[in-house]
Amino acid sequence: MQQQPRLLFLLCILLGATTSAKPANSLLDGDAKGKYFDFSVAAKDIYNKVSSLRFSEAQAALALMQRNEPDNLIAVYLENYLDFFTIFINDDKNEYRRLAKNMEPRLEKIAKGPASSPWLLYTQSEIRLQWAITRSRYNDFLTTLSDIKQAYTLLEENQRKFPDFMPNKKSLGIMHALIGNVPEEFRWAVKTLGGMEGSTEQGMRELEEVLAYAKSRDFPFEDEAVVAYSFLQLYLNNQSEQAWQILKTSKLSPKTNPLAAYVIATVAMRNGQNDEAIKVLQQSPTGKQYAPFHYRNYLLGLAQLRRLDADAHKALETFTNQFKGENGLKEAYQKLAWYHLVFDNDMGYRTYMNYAKLKGAASSESDKAALREANSGEMPDPRLLKARLLFDGGYYQRAYDLLKNNAADYASDRKKKLEYSYRLGRIAHKMGKTHEATQLYTQTIESGAKDPWYFACNAALQLGLLYEEIKDKANARAAFQRCLSIKPEEYAASLHAQAKAGLGRTK
Repeated sequence: MQQQPRLLFLLCILLGATTSAKPANSLLDGDAKGKYFDFSVAAKDIYNKVSSLRFSEAQAALALMQRNEPDNLIAVYLENYLDFFTIFINDDKNEYRRLAKNMEPRLEKIAKGPASSPWLLYTQSEIRLQWAITRSRYNDFLTTLSDIKQAYTLLEENQRKFPDFMPNKKSLGIMHALIGNVPEEFRWAVKTLGGMEGSTEQGMRELEEVLAYAKSRDFPFEDEAVVAYSFLQLYLNNQSEQAWQILKTSKLSPKTNPLAAYVIATVAMRNGQNDEAIKVLQQSPTGKQYAPFHYRNYLLGLAQLRRLDADAHKALETFTNQFKGENGLKEAYQKLAWYHLVFDNDMGYRTYMNYAKLKGAASSESDKAALREANSGEMPDPRLLKARLLFDGGYYQRAYDLLKNNAADYASDRKKKLEYSYRLGRIAHKMGKTHEATQLYTQTIESGAKDPWYFACNAALQLGLLYEEIKDKANARAAFQRCLSIKPEEYAASLHAQAKAGLGRTK
């Protein structure tokens, strides 16, 4: 189950691999005597190198730009862009602490730019947003909230001053969509900040305006808007097929950009295109010119595990052996444990679940879930686990054949009985067996609403989505509201966020 925090991570790596910045001077704001903003040819080249993970080349090109264009403040923004990506790719806490000291000096430099330029407030807001996202990764939430509020205020002010400046509308669109979808348990943070408003619908409209603009003009952040729009369709609007088609017809180049491959594979995996995801990840570029992108190995191993490949452990082991960070490790060890359980190695399962206890951080919902499983001492049922993996990979018939007519095997175990009805309901739903899915979802909700597991909560969410698909808005809203009323110990934030988005769509 992919979680809402993964959306945050993916939005953090919005791509610019094929950006089409205009020629030098066409985006220039300032005057010959002072500082200015110019997304020049050199800036475009650096931007592409950073977002393609060619960090060494980007650093060298940035040094050259700073010598040749010493008063161009876009270079300061690009410095921050490079730090931002470096921290996310490496996940090195010491590196984060060292580079975080650069934010304020850069903001001071940017502030010397011309007030007549829309880039003045925009670049300040982007720098603050990048550091807010980075700090949230290391649980520095108070500073994160402050930076988000200041970034939002800067964007709103810039929008009033320069309503036709599309980079600003791109960032505001993303923020408005996410603000409007904050789970109820985190609404206090938005209220505490004050003055921040938005809805999913508003954000999507703004991004659609940006994309329409980009079709007929050179727009340096077209790919960022495309990826953001795709992810929001996927995670907030439940439009996986539309998200997939958006990326398939985009300019993203997965064979030359590891981040593009990661993004496309992620959406493919959510759209039942698991084989395609494996192909894209296997063809993702590697080599000395690219910074090591360890999350690619994790995603490849996960996709192969969902197909029940006998060699799925290899990519997962590469991740756990080479990755020096802490986010995602517990989840990776959990998936290695699942691999061994699927292939009848109970001792291997226990070994890797013990690693999940000892290694990595429990910050994300996925890592927390892995730690809960490790601490519980409960071994998953192998058949249910195989069905879960096959379902997540889009192999619905294989999963259905594995579970059908086996309810009696789980009648004596409350949790397994609940999981059985939940998983078979999910499979039936995807296979178009609407009546069977509705019955199984309802059974799961009625039986498990008070239990700590997520099955009933997600069954209510999926029932709402099913009713939404058949245009039954009244029952869809009732199911989404039921989802919000159930408080499981795991995945509550992501499930409630999706239910809230569903209510927004069916009002």
